[in-house]
Amino acid sequence: MAKAFSVLSWNVEHFGATNADRDKPNKPVGPIIELIAAQKADVIAIYEVVGKVVFTEIAQKMPNYQFYITEGPQTQEILVGVKRSLFAFFTQKLEFKSGEPALRPGALLTLVIDGVNYPLLFLHLKSLSEPKGFGLRDDMTQRAMKFRKVLNRAAGQNGQSNFVFLGDLNTMGMNLSYSKKDISGTEEIDRMEKRLAHKSINMRILNKSQSNTYWPGANSSYEPSNLDHVVAAEHMKFKKFGANEVRVSGWVDETSDAKKDDWVKTYSDHAMLYFEVQKV
Repeated sequence: MAKAFSVLSWNVEHFGATNADRDKPNKPVGPIIELIAAQKADVIAIYEVVGKVVFTEIAQKMPNYQFYITEGPQTQEILVGVKRSLFAFFTQKLEFKSGEPALRPGALLTLVIDGVNYPLLFLHLKSLSEPKGFGLRDDMTQRAMKFRKVLNRAAGQNGQSNFVFLGDLNTMGMNLSYSKKDISGTEEIDRMEKRLAHKSINMRILNKSQSNTYWPGANSSYEPSNLDHVVAAEHMKFKKFGANEVRVSGWVDETSDAKKDDWVKTYSDHAMLYFEVQKV
């Protein structure tokens, strides 16, 4: 099958600035942008961005892309880039803030390829394993699933939208200090998969070349975690990378903890996700 378009999704860990100082990057942005450009994806989604800090480097190193960014009182934005050769319509989706002003809105990009619509919803969901964080993530993913139904109705007679939602979904589970009924990250993912499989939603989580996409380094108390995902309509087809539909790259490719630490320090504690959508 022919390729419709490719996507790179990556949380760049406070790319551009820290929360304390939004005007000062916490690491050189040039190498990160060069690595993004080297992936040559048709669409890129970068999470935790401060636009004014990265503007000059992006304009110089990626002139063949058109960029869009979310905005609001939150300190970390979602930056979406699209090759200028593609037609795209961008919409900021405030309902994915779940009523919390400081959370990121969703970033909806609709591509039109050979007259066919492909809605892509980029999300950076609430972190924290506390009950409030878990509840907000649950609400946000439920909103994404309901949005699939809206898109299906708009798709016309076939009722099958080519919908993908993806990003840092922060599937880290829930810890209850007053109860033994904790929910692991794996259990949170399993819960989401069961809901996605309902016939009114009919979506699935794409398989990745590496399960774990987050690791803050050998000196951290955090274990490698499966936080970043691509969720797609069941009928859609994707290029295979070996037996997998999403290629994970970055610190996961390094052969020692020292090399992984160097990669995390230079780039991000999240790995990159890359996939190619096939024409329907």
